[in-house]
Amino acid sequence: MTPKTWIVALSLPLAALAAPPSAPTSQVKWGEYLVNFGGCHDCHTPKKMGAKGPELDSERLLSGHPEQMQVTPAPALQGPWMAATVGTMTAWSGPWGISYTANLTPDRETGLGAWTEQNFLDTMRTGRHMGRGRPILPPMPWEMIGKLKDQDLKAIFAYLRTLPAVKNRIPQPTPPASATADTTPVPTR
Repeated sequence: MTPKTWIVALSLPLAALAAPPSAPTSQVKWGEYLVNFGGCHDCHTPKKMGAKGPELDSERLLSGHPEQMQVTPAPALQGPWMAATVGTMTAWSGPWGISYTANLTPDRETGLGAWTEQNFLDTMRTGRHMGRGRPILPPMPWEMIGKLKDQDLKAIFAYLRTLPAVKNRIPQPTPPASATADTTPVPTR
């Protein structure tokens, strides 16, 4: 886990200790608070270079890895380095291969628009896409987010449903080079 992931992992359960609001509007506000406090924008909102360094691209909030951005092979990691990220902080490379952050906006084709609240809860509890599909890869701290109370996860989902829908198709994860290498033995004479 990266230091950032540790910080998110340690801080998310603390946010769940406060009593969430009960009214639907308050539920959305509570979800917004949890998303902001939990650091979801750190990976799911593309960054652009500003006068003081990387800043959130406000036109693509929580829309994940930009589909038009082609990712080159990641640099080889050595020593204590376990992961590398692209400048937008939306694609990560490590021993698991390359993972791309998901589009969390309510776009029906490329985001969470076709998801149900139960799909979202199942995903956060199991670490699997839609609760039963492919594994969710690092750096997503689903293990910690999955410990939130149902009402907190429902509030996060309610907030995500209020975002402007952004059509942005995310690539499938790239397996590690070792998994794609041909391991067929070369015959000898």
